[in-house]
Amino acid sequence: MAETRRPELEHLTRLLRKTLPDARVEVRALDLCPAIRLHLISPDNMDRAFSPDEVCSILENTPYWAFCWAAGHALAAFLLENPELCRGGRVVDVGAGSGVAAVAAAMAGAREVTACDLDGDALEAARANGRLNGVELEVCGSLGEIRGPTDLLLASDLLYDRENRPLLAAFPRLASRVLVADARVRVDETSGYRRIHGMEADTLPDLGESEAFRRVGFYSPRSGSRLSSPSGAGRA
Repeated sequence: MAETRRPELEHLTRLLRKTLPDARVEVRALDLCPAIRLHLISPDNMDRAFSPDEVCSILENTPYWAFCWAAGHALAAFLLENPELCRGGRVVDVGAGSGVAAVAAAMAGAREVTACDLDGDALEAARANGRLNGVELEVCGSLGEIRGPTDLLLASDLLYDRENRPLLAAFPRLASRVLVADARVRVDETSGYRRIHGMEADTLPDLGESEAFRRVGFYSPRSGSRLSSPSGAGRA
């Protein structure tokens, strides 16, 4: 496994401090898949009340990339447990954040992996997390930059923003197979997707979220670019 790169840790901490001046980034192994390590916000400065200025800063420039959200955490573990989904293929991770699912896809044997996110800081974090885990990720700022066929499209905890929900209809046109994981929104069958799997996972560091936000559903289009339910897989 690649060694922690101190300059990258310091650089990501500087990015984080644009939002929270006293925060810092640390390297942490994931609970469900400890083979993956990520640069994440340290919990040391989070167990307190934030000032009004800090709250405004967080709302204006939320560092989503500094957390491993529950659905991404579960999706990464799922991909490592089912490497045949990625092996030899071209994978795109939409709304990649920290890049955790993209890292897992690369570690599972994908031929090429692209982390796609509108946030430039997230793309820097995804690249750094790829290097931390000894894999190489391509990055892009929009789906319009993706060229050529995609074998598997991944998306996790993307649907909290209602403006992202029309992407569900677009995804099957962009890839041979689609896998959406979400802990905050239940995807109903009117969306054209079906639930194929479920897991429990925590957001890292722990935000003390409700139990409902720890239950991750996995969804695939009902027809066309779909995935089958994993054989023998447990459900949550």
